[in-house]
Amino acid sequence: MGFRSAELLPGTLDLLILHTLEAGPAHGYAIMEAIWSRSGELFRVEEGALYPALHRLQLKGWLESEWGMSEANRKAKYYQLTREGRKQLAKERAGWTQIALGMGRVLGEC
Repeated sequence: MGFRSAELLPGTLDLLILHTLEAGPAHGYAIMEAIWSRSGELFRVEEGALYPALHRLQLKGWLESEWGMSEANRKAKYYQLTREGRKQLAKERAGWTQIALGMGRVLGEC
């Protein structure tokens, strides 16, 4: 069983993108593959969800981008976290940690 982008809880995709880019700049396809791989092939992010999210995060000032060459020797836009993006990642991570803790407590009582 896996989850497509549209099935993720609101805000989840932003956190996954920010966290993925914490390791360094990456292009869109590499971000999708990293999320798929690191989630144990549980979270499939489609291009139709990823690129609007990347654009939205850039507008918020959390990401910046520049053109470069991919591993396949193709022109690709590389995204990286800004200082504000790193601050937002810390906030998002703390919030999701609290949600996971609360959900674990509730579900553990069943």
